[in-house]
Amino acid sequence: MNQRWRNQRAFYRPNGEVIRTSEYEIFAIEHDRDARGFIEAHHYSRSYPAARFRFGLYRHGSLAGVAVFSHPCNDAVLTNVFHCSAIDAVELGRFVLLDNVPANGETWFLARCFEQLKREDLVGVVSFSDPVPRRTREGTIVHPGHIGTIYQAFNGCYLGLGARRTLLLLPDGSVLNARTVQKIRRMERGWKYAAALLERFGADAINGDPVAWLDRWLPALTRRLHHPGNHKYAWPLQRSARKWMPISMQYPKFSPLFAPPAQEHT
Repeated sequence: MNQRWRNQRAFYRPNGEVIRTSEYEIFAIEHDRDARGFIEAHHYSRSYPAARFRFGLYRHGSLAGVAVFSHPCNDAVLTNVFHCSAIDAVELGRFVLLDNVPANGETWFLARCFEQLKREDLVGVVSFSDPVPRRTREGTIVHPGHIGTIYQAFNGCYLGLGARRTLLLLPDGSVLNARTVQKIRRMERGWKYAAALLERFGADAINGDPVAWLDRWLPALTRRLHHPGNHKYAWPLQRSARKWMPISMQYPKFSPLFAPPAQEHT
């Protein structure tokens, strides 16, 4: 099955479908707001990464998918793989196709994006797949988890699991990341938008000490989830990068839909 999205809900297309490429076009998306609006409307995380390149998949002029290639929080995510400057590689930060795109649309779209990135003289791409299901506070699954089957089909070099970490889940199952919390704690640029994420679920507006505000509302509105790490894949875009690539580890083959859920703590 091939995962798709619409209105923060996951859908699946059966294997064997073939995309009619004559019905689709791919263009670079000039403005962040256009890609951000699509991703926040459809992807379960409702979050947007630090984009460097944005591409849209259009069917008869309507946006049907978005790929965002971004810069990770830690340069080592890129430099440890490709042994280059962090600016010479990118992470596939978001890859979202609507539920009406046929099954093999992912690999076709991704291949066209990589062709564009090669023209920018980028060295390589890394991406992560999250195998841990996300549930709302009521127990509804909003993200069933996946092991990167599309990346395997696209001959990604599998590099194993990333670092273990503890996530803070909001009531709708989305993640309140550590950087967002830090912005509130230090009242840094963008802290009002960050605080609004908690206010949306019932927190009062900040009126005074932000640390005391966080101490009150984080335990009330978030749950802790101990995460074993995401699956990591990489692709060299230039011949020069291939010599640095390790031998791919064996692809994970278990089904995340039936894997035991990660331990959650309220």
